[in-house]
Amino acid sequence: MMTRRQFLARSALCGTALGLGLGTSGKLLAAASAGKTMGIQLYMVLDAYQKDPVGTLKTLKSIGYAEIEAIVTTTAETLRDQLKEAGLACPSMHFDSMGFDKGIDAAHVLGSKYIVSSMLPATMQKEKGGQGKLTYTLDDAKRTAEYANRLAEKAKKAGLQYAYHNHHDEFTDVGGGKTFYDVLLAETDPKLVQFELDCGWVHAGGKNPADYFKANPGRIPLMHAKDFLPGNAKDYPGAELGRGTLDYKPIMAAADAAGLKHCFVEQEGPFARMSSLDAARVDFDYLRPLR
Repeated sequence: MMTRRQFLARSALCGTALGLGLGTSGKLLAAASAGKTMGIQLYMVLDAYQKDPVGTLKTLKSIGYAEIEAIVTTTAETLRDQLKEAGLACPSMHFDSMGFDKGIDAAHVLGSKYIVSSMLPATMQKEKGGQGKLTYTLDDAKRTAEYANRLAEKAKKAGLQYAYHNHHDEFTDVGGGKTFYDVLLAETDPKLVQFELDCGWVHAGGKNPADYFKANPGRIPLMHAKDFLPGNAKDYPGAELGRGTLDYKPIMAAADAAGLKHCFVEQEGPFARMSSLDAARVDFDYLRPLR
């Protein structure tokens, strides 16, 4: 099973066109009612969703999730109606597989505020007709920042907020003690560009997610809660939260202090230990008390 990163890279580089239980304890339900919602990236349960869209969304709702972050694999109208039936909100969506202009339209249909690039360097390379290996140099970072600014300005005109989602390669050293990601933070307009910090990929890149929240208050309104199993880092096998290598207690504390708006669980496959929906339940039960 390919990871989401491999899926996104293949989609962007090759031009794949995707029309992209209430068993929780009373204490946790009380915490949920305190105002901080929990969300999940739809890609995590895509296998179940494609077999039974509404049933899968209703199961997520029964677990305790209140929001999803969308990828659109049918039409935005279809997904909107499915979410309404399940009682789930969609504050954010990833546009890469459908293009930015269509993504803007889809965001309006879904009622999303945030339009997010899943893997912007790959999207840029696709637009130039390239299919080679992505590079993460200082010049690449500067070009990516410039491109992100242009997308964000277009999003703002459409009444949306653009955000940049990372993988581990953004934490490549580009010289002068700075990473590719540091350059993005410095050279994107803070009035236009915000960020979705994928904490699992930050950790895979050798950095501490909490440090980025602390250093950039107000710029990271979105996050992915993700973890990996120890060892075998080349394949990045996904782990249920609390069963991998990351302690999310300090990360969530730093995120909330920095102004986090939406937290989306997203576990990478393969789902060999349990189904993606069972993993979604484990992830929720671990993270909910920390919200």
